[in-house]
Amino acid sequence: MADLPIARTTLILLALNGTLGLALQAQALPTPLPNAPGRQIEQTGQASLGGAVVDPDHSKVAGAQVTVKDTATKVTHTVTTDSDGRFGFPALEPGQFTLTIRSAGFAPWSSSGILLTPGEEYEMPPVQLQIATATAQVDVTFTQYDMAQEQLHEQEQQRIFAIFPNFYVTYNWKAAPLTPGQKFKLSLRASSDPGFFLQTAAIAGIEQWQNTYEGYGQGAQGYFKRFGASSADGFTAAMIGGAILPSLLHQDPRYFYKGTGTIRSRVLYAISTVVICKGDNGKWQPNYSNVLGNLASAGISNAYYPASDRHGARVTIDNALIGTASGAFSSLMQEFVLRKFTPHHKP
Repeated sequence: MADLPIARTTLILLALNGTLGLALQAQALPTPLPNAPGRQIEQTGQASLGGAVVDPDHSKVAGAQVTVKDTATKVTHTVTTDSDGRFGFPALEPGQFTLTIRSAGFAPWSSSGILLTPGEEYEMPPVQLQIATATAQVDVTFTQYDMAQEQLHEQEQQRIFAIFPNFYVTYNWKAAPLTPGQKFKLSLRASSDPGFFLQTAAIAGIEQWQNTYEGYGQGAQGYFKRFGASSADGFTAAMIGGAILPSLLHQDPRYFYKGTGTIRSRVLYAISTVVICKGDNGKWQPNYSNVLGNLASAGISNAYYPASDRHGARVTIDNALIGTASGAFSSLMQEFVLRKFTPHHKP
């Protein structure tokens, strides 16, 4: 995942949220997400699918006809939504399904490519039906791109303390993969946000106070040099590690919040995400985007640091290692602390 900016962003998170030890105590009993891993149907290999249907005003739609079709066997099952607008298929054979919803006065809704694994209980996001036009019957197909776009919009509302952008975390374990265009959009959005520059200004102030990179000097000139370097660090990290490499390698740059399991399992998962990540195919794989992105960003930063603070490959390797350690710490903060301070709104 992209850390903005590399290494030094951690100082701000430490100041805002306290120590990790306090966070671990506060999160000893986490609330599982509806579609996070770990919710399994006991003693059976079957899966279940459920959700709710609402109208354009987010009111419950009762009596809607909901049909699920196994794309391999063509077997279909049909239920109607209850008075709360909910539907459920409690005993499905694992596989890939297409879900279709129809209700009088609304345009039909359909979503394909829903993958259910053995023992999984999948809770879909609320399905919002659109009013049917008087002139034609229109089938509305909710594609994977549309789902990713909707989830991306939700992520872009996530801010720590309603100020600092926290766009590179998703609280939906089964979030749709992003297209290359969506990855670049997210990267540019994060690195041009006013909250990012406020964060960068604070980092430059801390570096000025500690006289980090003495070659920049002091006074206003030294401060703005540090501010520029910190901004460049954040931009290169976002573009290389968050957009360019993930697009080329078909990897997801986001942190997938787990929220379930023991504290130990969550700690190990969070730390592991600096070296493993979800691919666009939904499978976990080596996180080449993060590892190579840290090296590339560190190498570029060595070109504009003061000459007195450059030490060739040593600075590059040191900064890459710091970036990796910072990424692990950032993941721990995401898993145990930042969710409390990051309101996330469903679009």
